[in-house]
Amino acid sequence: MTLSILKGKVLVKGKLENRNILIEDGKIIEVTEDTVSSNDKINAEGKIILPGLIDCHVHLREPGLTQKEDFKTGSMAAAAGGVTSVFEMPNTNPATTTLQLLQEKKELAKKSIVNYGLYMGATTDNIEEIKKAENIAGVKLYMGSSTGNLLVTDKEAIKNVFDSGKTVVVHAEDEELMNKNAEHYKDEKDPVIHAKIRSNEVEATAIKSAVLMVGNNKVHFTHTSTKESMEIIKEAKKNNSNISCDVTPHHLFLTYEELKTQRNFAKMNPALRNKEDVEALWKAIDEGIVDCIATDHAGHTKDEKEADYWEAPSGVPGLETMLPLLLDAVNKGRITLEKVTELTSINPAKIFGVKNKGKIEKGYDADLVIVDMNMEKEIKNEELFTKCGWSPFNGWKLKGWPVTTIVNGNIVFDDGEISEANGKEVEFKCQ
Repeated sequence: MTLSILKGKVLVKGKLENRNILIEDGKIIEVTEDTVSSNDKINAEGKIILPGLIDCHVHLREPGLTQKEDFKTGSMAAAAGGVTSVFEMPNTNPATTTLQLLQEKKELAKKSIVNYGLYMGATTDNIEEIKKAENIAGVKLYMGSSTGNLLVTDKEAIKNVFDSGKTVVVHAEDEELMNKNAEHYKDEKDPVIHAKIRSNEVEATAIKSAVLMVGNNKVHFTHTSTKESMEIIKEAKKNNSNISCDVTPHHLFLTYEELKTQRNFAKMNPALRNKEDVEALWKAIDEGIVDCIATDHAGHTKDEKEADYWEAPSGVPGLETMLPLLLDAVNKGRITLEKVTELTSINPAKIFGVKNKGKIEKGYDADLVIVDMNMEKEIKNEELFTKCGWSPFNGWKLKGWPVTTIVNGNIVFDDGEISEANGKEVEFKCQ
């Protein structure tokens, strides 16, 4: 099968240039100014072609939690958001902590219409299973409790995970400090206390502790959210080039004030922060401290979110809204398109050792998203593909949207419609 994308613009050394792209058998064959010919054609005149996004942090809830999301619905949301590869977290039911459970989950993931990679979850006693695991995105280490029952606080066990030879993705919140805060606020039920229980100090303390244990191993701090965290990571990177971090769209575009209005629908871990922290994240992006933007897509049903604060789960969906939010920010001059591509495609591929993805170059996989920077549209809950059916950004009007998503040379999303396709397991370079 051949496909050509004609008359679109592609980033070439930071500048948008007119290019035609020829795709054959799922690979990019040519990126050229010359005429190309194929069986199928897409006219991309007036639009921009970007590498498909690689989201290194999603929760698609399968197995065991499919009332919230599953690989099919979650991957449909990804396709609609221009995300062509997702890395699925291990805190499902059961959690992905053994080689057998990893293999079972890989079978479930085959229904995904975008490409997928899986994490293993760290426990206090599964280090041998972790070492034997092949072709995984990495190992998820929960230093603080979150959705599910994966939690490791023993320092020797944490050190063993860091020394496993795998990329370790760290949920950095200090469990002891968090429990102390929770005890203090135990009689309150207003969701605004979430930002006090999971305070800036809770995150910064855990990151500082991890940095002291990591040695020269490859560690990625995920959903970092505070000014203090950026300062710690900035210093840590001076001594260890293997340290990296990501931030989420919700921490970039929302503040803890949303807890007053959206209540539990704005409850996530780590908690939303104040404006000073938000500005610190944007500054860290500008300075190159932040390496990636990842959604931490985590759908929960509306009924679950409408429960009492202490019972309502943490997490928000984000796969469909990340790219529109960032394109809108490009249009507003907050960030460059080149930087968006770096944070959502190039760097995730580099950090996690993804083969043949993240760039629009000859020989790379044909994972692409065509965007219309002039399209203006409102985020509407009823139009989302995610099974949970809601977004903390409902009602936001944004300028700049993905219009066509291509995975392995197949069109999986076009003009609001999803097409049936089969994504593939992402191939990772040996860790």
